Amino acid sequence: MSLVSPEQETDAPQRRERSVDRILQILEFLHGHGEGIRIGALAKALNAPRSSTYTLVNDLTQAGLLEIAPDDGRIFFGKRMYLYGLNYIRENSLAKRARLEVDRLAKETGETSEFCMLQNSRYTIMYMRPGNRPFRISSAVGLQIPIPWTASGRLLLAGRSRAEIEELIAEEDLVLPDGRRIDIDDFIEAIGTARNNGYCLTKGLVDAVTQCLAAPIYGAEGNVEATICLVLPINLLDEQTAALRDRLLQSSRALSSR
Repeated sequence: MSLVSPEQETDAPQRRERSVDRILQILEFLHGHGEGIRIGALAKALNAPRSSTYTLVNDLTQAGLLEIAPDDGRIFFGKRMYLYGLNYIRENSLAKRARLEVDRLAKETGETSEFCMLQNSRYTIMYMRPGNRPFRISSAVGLQIPIPWTASGRLLLAGRSRAEIEELIAEEDLVLPDGRRIDIDDFIEAIGTARNNGYCLTKGLVDAVTQCLAAPIYGAEGNVEATICLVLPINLLDEQTAALRDRLLQSSRALSSR
């Protein structure tokens, strides 16, 4: 004989769903925040009850997904999360091949090479190999950047309608770090140009000393699934940039599904 009412039976899956959603919010916030945070501040940032946030953080800590700094109580990702991430790079077919190609490209060109995808409406660096210049240009793996700030972003949105693009891009994503604003019409036009050219080159968007050269990686259905790119000094000669573009396109063809 069941001691649980029909209403309680209905509420239980809903509570579990809410808990899963809250866990995902916690993990997503920590990833975007980029550093540890105390539990009280986390609850406030998520507009969540402190009691349930403490409970979930405790459960995730016991599972090894989060860790708590003993000196100041800040929480951050645990070692198990790192190991799960390594599994993706090792076992996902495209990520595994892209890792080898990024290493090869950086070694051959001497330039910083990256493998990038879209994640939660952000351009995300999945894997990176720095170049061998005395002044190294590099970004952190896992870094998420607004799509309009990048050459890869213009390729990753290729084939989407204007309505889809406008829904995906937040207003603040159109404002560059130095305060300049990207016009949405210019951005959508740049997406079309990148699609037609089969590559994209942007100069001085995130900073004044770099340019980014990106090439698409196509999936089995012909959509842009990811990109491979080179982060270059802005003062390269045009013929140097053209040679690097041709080499980059070789890598993109090698990684794209036939």
